[in-house]
Amino acid sequence: MRIAQIAPLAERCPPALYGGTERVVSYLTEELVAQGHDVTLFASGDSITAAELDPCSPQALRLSPNIIDALPHHMIMLEKVARRAHEFDVLHFHIDLLHAPVIRDFAARTLTTLHGRLDLPDLKPFYAAFPDLPLVSISHAQRLPMPPVNWIGNVYHGLPREMFPVQRAHNDGYLAFLGRISPEKRPDRAIEIAVRAGLPLKIAAKIDRVDQPYWNTRIAPLVQAHDNVEYIGEIGEHEKARFLGEARALLFPIDWEEPFGLVMIEAMAHGTPVIAFGRGSVPEVIDDGVSGFIVHTVDEAVRALARLDSLDRTLVRAQFETRFTVERMVHDYVEIYEKIAAASKIRGFVAAQRPMLERRVV
Repeated sequence: MRIAQIAPLAERCPPALYGGTERVVSYLTEELVAQGHDVTLFASGDSITAAELDPCSPQALRLSPNIIDALPHHMIMLEKVARRAHEFDVLHFHIDLLHAPVIRDFAARTLTTLHGRLDLPDLKPFYAAFPDLPLVSISHAQRLPMPPVNWIGNVYHGLPREMFPVQRAHNDGYLAFLGRISPEKRPDRAIEIAVRAGLPLKIAAKIDRVDQPYWNTRIAPLVQAHDNVEYIGEIGEHEKARFLGEARALLFPIDWEEPFGLVMIEAMAHGTPVIAFGRGSVPEVIDDGVSGFIVHTVDEAVRALARLDSLDRTLVRAQFETRFTVERMVHDYVEIYEKIAAASKIRGFVAAQRPMLERRVV
């Protein structure tokens, strides 16, 4: 199949540091190419891929010192996509909603995976205005706030199994917090859990500009106040493997309706159990008592840490291999692609035949 993958430009594919959506797009793209599909990746020019790369910015935007506004660069990308749309059987968008007005003429050959939260009030009127846009969710929980829309599938994220070897945590292993420093991710909760449990905590997370005040006023003082808490900053893929693999457990103490939570399956891939607050996608990702524990309060989280020895890291990894590999993700998407392509061919055949039928009636 001829497939276009349209990625956000904030990070390269794959990201050098933090970047969930671009990481998933990269894994998806590379596996599609490995399976013999003809794939074009619309992404930043510093992306690394076996697909054809159509660069839409010289480099990823977030770490570029000259970028003030990302929107013009995404508009350039959409112009490129529109000009080449006729080349593809399927166009797969990962940029939320920017493309909706641009693709009206070929929307039936597209799908859009929604990677973010859908409980924001501004989104309801938007999706109500585009009810026919073919959409894919990344968890069933993610769908709950939406008005009636054209859901054509639900596909959980997947990771390359060979990139994530099982590791054994040391007996004195630390607790890990990985992701973003933001109020909804609740690093303050992670710190409280670690302090009350008397265990070391390592925080590997980026701090976006919008969250800098939260870090300065709320989290940095907590880190400084507790000797068992260490902030190590934003880390890359190679550092992440050791960081997660050597952890006793990953803390995922969210305070929002998480659409998926890629870090949970990254931890599982290393055999590292997850202690997660049961909101959003968490009950769909974590098998309570097998790949981790689902909790609802700090007290429950502290008690769960005392039960970690009851979990088998080999079984944690087995849950990943059964449910969250890149092969499974690509299989699910290819099924959707094939349905889209088949429907497009039928529509094309009918459209080609309509003038002949009209002449026969006359």
